[in-house]
Amino acid sequence: MECDYNFDEIRPYTDAEMAEGMKRATSSPELRSVIAYLFPDKNVEDYINYLLSLKTIHEFQDKIIASFLLDLVSKTGNGIDIEGLDALKNDRKYLFISNHRDIILDAALLNTLMIKSGFETAENAIGDNLCAKPWITEMMKLNKNFIVQRSGTKREIFEASKRLSAYIRRNIVEGRNSVWIAQREGRAKDSNDRTQESLLKMFSMSAGKDLKQSFIELNITPVSISYEYDACDFLKAKEFQVKRDDPEFKKTGADDVNSMKTGMVGYKGHIHYKVNEPINDILERELSDTDDRATIIEKLAAIIDRQIHANYKIYPGNYVALDELSGSQENQGRGYSEEEKATFDKYVAGQLAKIDLPNKDEAFLRERMLTMYANPLKNYLEAVK
Repeated sequence: MECDYNFDEIRPYTDAEMAEGMKRATSSPELRSVIAYLFPDKNVEDYINYLLSLKTIHEFQDKIIASFLLDLVSKTGNGIDIEGLDALKNDRKYLFISNHRDIILDAALLNTLMIKSGFETAENAIGDNLCAKPWITEMMKLNKNFIVQRSGTKREIFEASKRLSAYIRRNIVEGRNSVWIAQREGRAKDSNDRTQESLLKMFSMSAGKDLKQSFIELNITPVSISYEYDACDFLKAKEFQVKRDDPEFKKTGADDVNSMKTGMVGYKGHIHYKVNEPINDILERELSDTDDRATIIEKLAAIIDRQIHANYKIYPGNYVALDELSGSQENQGRGYSEEEKATFDKYVAGQLAKIDLPNKDEAFLRERMLTMYANPLKNYLEAVK
């Protein structure tokens, strides 16, 4: 596949670039502070020397990133597992599209589970808003992340989208690396996961005349991510009220940093990943050669959503939330026990207590929290109907 774009500005580092990238990253006093915070039992200089001794990106991801994340999950959750990797083939590359729950963990945990299962990791799309400091950008590129430009003029964003589309297609078609990208920009605050058509339009920017075949060659593989508990649920509920009371409210970079930190250290319960099979056969069956561009994109979004929704892991709290929202006990006994209901209600009350607003609307905030946990179940039931 020929391409006129230079991808150096956005692409991850190669093994050959690792040593210099790590030197630049570890020269930052801020990174030293982060290491001291994350690993209080380690000598910072010894740890940095260990980082500088690593020779490959795979070694960095396996020994540093994956080990750290598995330890983190063991301390802040109740287990993690993945289903569906056995259907993947190491000689094929995949465009993983998943729902988006956590700013940092969604892609990082998928790669952790893949590398510990003997699979090559994917390159991950991250917004340039997360690259607030040079050392963060260095660490992101060392961890197989590529940069999605979200700031600039309309023309600049358009050109950046064309380059991104070409980069993703080259990776898949030329068999370089699998790619992970969230189904939407930003997390679905109410957990009503829907694929943004603008994302699919971005993919189509590098397509040939046959749009259907251009999507098929991307080998799109939906991934369903299920967190038993969303550590940022109270922050999302708070944001709903703030935006309700002040429609002009805009989040700051500090808000994103707080969400990243809360998502990392907050309690998550059990986490489940389901890697679905590529949807090529479904696209062959459901997309017509006579469909226009808008129809193809609309159908593709619906197909991805259906695959993600139908493969959630449903937890007792999802059933409790749906019943409490509808004022029924329809799912009691089959979806949850009295003890599980009490556990979930206690959890929600504890999260609501963390919200610090002067005009705190308890009823509204609780409804928003319950909706976050009910929506995955509602979408699951609709998808498997």
